[in-house]
Amino acid sequence: MAFTQLDPPLPVTVQDRGKGFAFAVIDYGQEHNLIWVTAITETGEIWCAPNPVVRVQANWTMGRPSPAG
Repeated sequence: MAFTQLDPPLPVTVQDRGKGFAFAVIDYGQEHNLIWVTAITETGEIWCAPNPVVRVQANWTMGRPSPAG
């Protein structure tokens, strides 16, 4: 298992939770999803969300549009 602190945190959207900042990633190894440790902006909650429900937010400067869905 590896725990990696993200510096700087990444702006992400967690399905059914909202927008927030991922500040760490937990990697349990092969055959497991990455787990994104995310502080949700609106509620202040911290969620550990599996990779399939986490999406990076749009970034106009980087040319990244809003993700579909």
